[in-house]
Amino acid sequence: MDRRSFIKKAGLAGVGAGAATLAAPAIAQGNQTWRMVTTWPKNFPGLGVGAQRLADRITAASGGRLTIQVYSAGELVPPLQSLDAVIDGSAEMSHGAAYYWQNKSPALSFFTGVPYGMTSRELTAWVRFMGGQELWDEIYDQFGVQGFLSGDTGTQAGGWFRNELTSLESVKGLRFRTPGLGGRVWEKLGATVTNMAGGEIFQALQSGTLDAAEFVGPYNDLALGFYQVAKNYYFPSFVEPGLATELVVNKSKYQALPADLQAIVRDVCQAEYDQVASDFYANDPRALKTLVEEHGVNVRQFPDDIMEAGAKAAIEILTSLRESDDALVKKTTESFIESLNILRTRTEGTDGAFIEARKAYFKI
Repeated sequence: MDRRSFIKKAGLAGVGAGAATLAAPAIAQGNQTWRMVTTWPKNFPGLGVGAQRLADRITAASGGRLTIQVYSAGELVPPLQSLDAVIDGSAEMSHGAAYYWQNKSPALSFFTGVPYGMTSRELTAWVRFMGGQELWDEIYDQFGVQGFLSGDTGTQAGGWFRNELTSLESVKGLRFRTPGLGGRVWEKLGATVTNMAGGEIFQALQSGTLDAAEFVGPYNDLALGFYQVAKNYYFPSFVEPGLATELVVNKSKYQALPADLQAIVRDVCQAEYDQVASDFYANDPRALKTLVEEHGVNVRQFPDDIMEAGAKAAIEILTSLRESDDALVKKTTESFIESLNILRTRTEGTDGAFIEARKAYFKI
């Protein structure tokens, strides 16, 4: 997809605008219209499309009793203020990533992606069956909202770099866009880290404000046109091994819904988590093929000393969170680590062993 045509269709010029007034939700004959503000550009592959599809499925499953109207990044509020819109009651829903809000609680990062942490399948196991959702609820209760896993990109790409990384020394002073706990890891490695919404990254790369950036992976990155500025594309991300998106709802309004509408919201989120994952799994490799064959992108792996230093930094960060004075941060970190150490025995011992065998012996 041509970047300029995508930007035009996505309406990215509005990103950062926030002057529009949010209309009150419509309630007529028992029907309600809720507003969903998102952190994604309109029609953005995987993420923006997933948010719209989630809204459409809730509307259809409820027979229009709960109609969800989607506002993409910048249409009503700036992308990184979407959660605040739900907290202050000016929107009923937001669609984004929990680690965008780590300034409210560092514990929220555990529900998006943790450096060297859980894969997407491990994350759902923790959230659904090992106490993760209950901890998430406790964190968001402080702000009067409720969070649900709503999408999954799988293991992400490590990022776009103007220059090849030859060693850990190459990271020193690098101006790098990357959020969450992963950003803290890269800071420990010597990079200068910033976060910004997806629609703002290309211009920052093009202008030289950034030397490198990671967003998601080939499916999204092709649409955003990063290959026009940087040609070195690193895999895999060791800081975002299984990134999840979230739907956040105003908790009091959610609890006021009839039980069947609450179930529709919850169950559609679960279905979309898996649907978005399939979308990325199908389209990431095809987009990567286009990036390499049509745009001359160099696919690279991080040098071993960067990977090793990243793991050491991740351990230091998780250890500090585990020793936090904030009881909820401490409890969430302990639960995550304990669950990871259980879940990785299957991922590494069963899934990983099979993948290695298939790679070695099965050609068809």
